[in-house]
Amino acid sequence: MEHTAFVERVLKHLPSTSPGDFHFTSWEHAGRPTREGFGLMPIAGVDPARVIDAVMDVDHYLGNIEHVSECRSIKDARFKAPESVRFYQKVDIPLLGSVHHELVLHRLGTHKGYEVAAWHILGPETAALSSKVGLRSDYNHGAWLAAHGVLGYALGSAPKRDDVGMLKWKAMTTGADAAASRVLKANVEGMARWARRR
Repeated sequence: MEHTAFVERVLKHLPSTSPGDFHFTSWEHAGRPTREGFGLMPIAGVDPARVIDAVMDVDHYLGNIEHVSECRSIKDARFKAPESVRFYQKVDIPLLGSVHHELVLHRLGTHKGYEVAAWHILGPETAALSSKVGLRSDYNHGAWLAAHGVLGYALGSAPKRDDVGMLKWKAMTTGADAAASRVLKANVEGMARWARRR
């Protein structure tokens, strides 16, 4: 599955020791137009179980996860809580518009000392969404990694090429790569705040 293969790539790039400050790394994969990458940072008081519970709580992303404008779980017999959840999500990207997709999020247990939850896109379901509502993701996979006092967020994503013009395409590929470190750091800090409030 896409999400487990992605997590394996992330684990290969983890630093050998816990970072003392925000750590970011990225890499190319399979000739895709955006790089994959992750941000990892020390955050005092991170409780891995609380973080992963928050990550799995997709019905409460709105108001707690930055830029998420719509998010709801979808019943699907293939994916059963609490181990996995299918959901629809729309994200508003400043100056660029909305991106939406259907995803499946999975609890993956402990890997290299981190509790991990990871997601992958549902391709046909996402392709069936309206491009008038938002740009559809071509691929979108990622993961949250939580250990005591350390939190990480990993991502690989790009919109469908047919849904965007050239300038927006460059902004959401080359531009996204340039902004990835800042965006991932903000996401890590935001998730830590939400997990503490739960």
